Amino acid sequence: MDRDIRNFCIIAHIDHGKSTLADRLLEKTRTLRPSQMREQVLDNMELERERGITIKSHAIQMKHLARDGRSYRLNLIDTPGHVDFSYEVSRALAACEGALLVVDAAQGVEAQTVSNFLLARAAGLTVIPVVNKIDLPGARPEDVVLEVAELTDTDPEDALLVSAKAGWGVSEILEAVVAKVPPPGGDPSAPLQALIFDSEFNSYRGVLTYIRVFEGEIRPGVRIQLASTGKRFEVQEVGVLRLDLDPRPALRAGDVGYVVAGIKRLSDPKVGDTIVEAGSEAGPLAGYHPAKPMVFSSFFPSAEEDFARLQVAFEKLSLNDASLHFERESSDALGQGFRCGFLGLLHMEITKERLRREYEVEPIVTLPSVRHRVLGARGEVVEIDSPARFPDAKVAGVEEPFVRVDIVTPTSAIGSIMALIKDKRGVFRESRYLSENRVHLVTELPLSEILVDFNDRVKSVSQGYASFDYEIIGYRSADLVRLDVLLNGIRVDALSRIVAREKAYYQGRSLVQKLRETIPRHMFQVSIQAAVGSRIIAVEKLQALRKDVTAKCYGGDITRKRKLREKQRAGKARMRQFGKVVLPQEAFFEVLKSET
Repeated sequence: MDRDIRNFCIIAHIDHGKSTLADRLLEKTRTLRPSQMREQVLDNMELERERGITIKSHAIQMKHLARDGRSYRLNLIDTPGHVDFSYEVSRALAACEGALLVVDAAQGVEAQTVSNFLLARAAGLTVIPVVNKIDLPGARPEDVVLEVAELTDTDPEDALLVSAKAGWGVSEILEAVVAKVPPPGGDPSAPLQALIFDSEFNSYRGVLTYIRVFEGEIRPGVRIQLASTGKRFEVQEVGVLRLDLDPRPALRAGDVGYVVAGIKRLSDPKVGDTIVEAGSEAGPLAGYHPAKPMVFSSFFPSAEEDFARLQVAFEKLSLNDASLHFERESSDALGQGFRCGFLGLLHMEITKERLRREYEVEPIVTLPSVRHRVLGARGEVVEIDSPARFPDAKVAGVEEPFVRVDIVTPTSAIGSIMALIKDKRGVFRESRYLSENRVHLVTELPLSEILVDFNDRVKSVSQGYASFDYEIIGYRSADLVRLDVLLNGIRVDALSRIVAREKAYYQGRSLVQKLRETIPRHMFQVSIQAAVGSRIIAVEKLQALRKDVTAKCYGGDITRKRKLREKQRAGKARMRQFGKVVLPQEAFFEVLKSET
């Protein structure tokens, strides 16, 4: 056991000051030169800096000379705050013994504060409460300290009052980490066991794996083996993570660092896998689960010739985003594309934005859906992640994923929140008052109901003060149907969706109206229909473009004009029978954009 090492992370609700606090810790420990410092220094993606959020976990080692006169190595992992990146949070927790729980002194405990605390407690971490932004004009540190104490079941005096922006209280945080976070366990002489908590691809050196060593040691020249696949590699370099890679002779039990082992494919070292010494009898580390996508959407290129670029872009994106899943698919309406799995809507939005910025690909994205379970007549269970795969034949039942939703809201908005939950087919479970004016509501809802507009409506009915977080709790039976869109009787698979039977009519009515506004008029009439099975539930007619075929007829017998109009009418009937409705990608884009 190395008693001079402390491994800790920073967890918090989005925008409560994690990245700014990390900046101050780096400054206080003089880990970086003044010329290297900038705001959100660990957020190296353009999107992270632009949106002011952390998307990827970042690890860095600091050295701190404590008041007891000893020098400590502090391994910090800054984590995301948004619910869609909770997988990044779980990986950070698995590599640490302690966590700083940061809470905004003005906003107080939020939904993801609750969620991240529960994750840290379940992982057995020592949690240090930190109330940040005490210098804000609207700060209420005394009230927030009581909220945090209620949440964590600790003494209010244990909370640290700081301002990361002004640099107040940073020294006290470092001393608390040294005093309260336990040193890592492990025996350097034991067989090697190291957890892979992240990885990225380097064009020259192959895959860089970021690890936490739990037992033994790893050094250059050692043959290692991946516990899940048995693949073997020779270690070329190991080191610790500073702003850049810092090579070291070895990494021992308790260390956090990186390994270069000539791994050519990122798919080989899976996040959560265990590195052991080749031929060793040491087994994998337990209690770590890979990312499981819950939100699915199809991505198609805006032009057919861009398909190859889109494929290359997804392959490169997956190199440093282990939670992104994609597979090739084909659509009659949109051609070749990819069916992708995400952890949530923000994850999907960030991926779409990175495709645009980093790879200059403008994708068309279908309406997000969730994975359903279809029960067959013989008891078989089939999982489907696309409405197009929903069976046409009668099935014994359908199950959809449900989530536990934690909502933290002002008491004045409870009635509106409860009405929203009812509208979303939710069930209220319990409530707990965090303070006189703030309440924590626990509800259970179908995952599909919170995908599109739930966050906006929660913010709207609470004047922006409520927040929510969710956790998958399993599958439940539901009365669901596939809602199809037909253009002149032909189904458009890219617009199909799975909805609750009770909402099918309203969603079908809304969809055909939007399509009538966006589809360009043709030379023949277009019938836009919404259907459930063989039953048409909503219809709109897009009238044909009409040319005045009698414009050149000046006077003369009226029968001549009548014959011309009859000929035109017959031609339009033939066109409607044999002509194909052209649904431009701009129309898809407008309809899907309005939905998402």
